[in-house]
Amino acid sequence: MKVPVKYSRFLFPLIVRWAEIESELQGLRLSVRFEDEARFGRITNPASCWAPKKIRPTVPLQAIREYVYAYAAVAPQTGEIDSLILPDMYATTLQIFLDELSNRHPDEFILLFMDSAPCHRAGNDRLVIPKNIHLVFQPPYSPEVNPAECLWGELREKFFSNRVFKDMDAVIQQLVTGLQWIESETKSIQSLTFFSWMKESLNSIN
Repeated sequence: MKVPVKYSRFLFPLIVRWAEIESELQGLRLSVRFEDEARFGRITNPASCWAPKKIRPTVPLQAIREYVYAYAAVAPQTGEIDSLILPDMYATTLQIFLDELSNRHPDEFILLFMDSAPCHRAGNDRLVIPKNIHLVFQPPYSPEVNPAECLWGELREKFFSNRVFKDMDAVIQQLVTGLQWIESETKSIQSLTFFSWMKESLNSIN
């Protein structure tokens, strides 16, 4: 189901408490996750880098407008991430990600926070929310309340900065490598995404 609730730091504990009751009624374990997407392609992401003294580093540049999208949902309490690479950012591809997330966690009631992008707010004729997922939309222009936003800076810095790619297959392979790395770093991701204002509510979940 989908309810257009715009949450804040103050509403967050109430929403989590409601989800605890709902998950108990359904006989499922509650899981709180945050979702976001990011675009990766063949436009170089220049960044500072180390170089020997008196040597100016040179970085190759590329500006070819070809992209794929990384979808990710992070559980800040554990640092667990579910990710998927998809060709675009439309309701049809979001549907694929939601179905995959639901199938990976059939015993969980997933409270999924996300921004209000148009594809997220698609009508029921275009987007069917799995029964074990409940969407909550964050306020407009407030990426700071979505910890999933923190994932992309790590990924770009470690795997995409100062690189060029000969084709989209190379981009996808690099993105696969980066997502596999970030999914394995649960302690680091927990430290990066488990914001102080959500800890009391999430630590109380059984």
